[in-house]
Amino acid sequence: MASNIKLIAGTSNQPLADSIAKHLGIPLAKTNIRRFADMEVFVEILENVRGEDTFIIQPTSFPTNDSLMELLIIIDTLKRSSARRITAVVPYYGYSRQDRKSSPRSPISAKLVANLITVAGADRVLTMDLHAGQIQGFFDIPLDNLYAQPVLVNDIRERLSVHGKMPDDLVIVSPDVGGVVRARSLAKKLEADLAIIDKRRERAGESEVMNVIGDIKDKQCILVDDMVDSAGTLCNAAAAMMNQGAKSVAAYCTHGVFSGKAIERINASALTSVTSTDSIAATPAVAGCAKIRQLSVASLLAEAIARIGQERSVSSLFD
Repeated sequence: MASNIKLIAGTSNQPLADSIAKHLGIPLAKTNIRRFADMEVFVEILENVRGEDTFIIQPTSFPTNDSLMELLIIIDTLKRSSARRITAVVPYYGYSRQDRKSSPRSPISAKLVANLITVAGADRVLTMDLHAGQIQGFFDIPLDNLYAQPVLVNDIRERLSVHGKMPDDLVIVSPDVGGVVRARSLAKKLEADLAIIDKRRERAGESEVMNVIGDIKDKQCILVDDMVDSAGTLCNAAAAMMNQGAKSVAAYCTHGVFSGKAIERINASALTSVTSTDSIAATPAVAGCAKIRQLSVASLLAEAIARIGQERSVSSLFD
């Protein structure tokens, strides 16, 4: 099906790359990616890629700068090896939260990363659930932004439906105003109600007050976000919802960053579970947390790669 495609795996998420290759039925290209003593990255492609349609699988997750630099060097390696086309498959796009000037004299790092990927020699980018939609406009090359929503919806249905029918007391909750569009879309797919967390801090030094807009009393609530980083907002939202009478609170996200004390917070929280995709490789701490589950997006990414290789529509995946 995809014999004209060459897959190159970076080191940031080897399990995901292996799974994508398995779904496509083609082996990963042989490479030599290593670090010198000072952590300088060295990349060598150990097979011919001249005239080939190449795809680099490399989320720019922790350590973000190392992962990004490795991606850029792999792109440059393929460019200098006369690859016909280079697609950067970046399931998690690091620096995506820096998509605008949040204060005077601050950077727009998401745009800088887009420039770096383009100048390095990528012909197109394949990513998933960008933190901000406008990042697509930061690129002067084609970008396909996939959505993990079908994977999340299927899992929620499998776990909660009874005789093919979703429970009447299900509520999808956005943890902030910025995520309302995402939560509303998921609620519509599941024919569930919608609620929104309104966070506000009256004055500096005081803790945030979380108000819930919508009826959550005696309801099964699912918090939905694009990423979970330190998990502070998520756990605080769950506590506020339980205090206001929710029956239970679970969470779903695309990107499980889980930095700092995230695991500790999740274990101590009112959340029954936190489900993410495998866009970011699970650390031993994440894999060992009983409350965290991972869903695979390998088949979705593999199908998108196959369609790009065959010059077919990618957007029709979500029709």
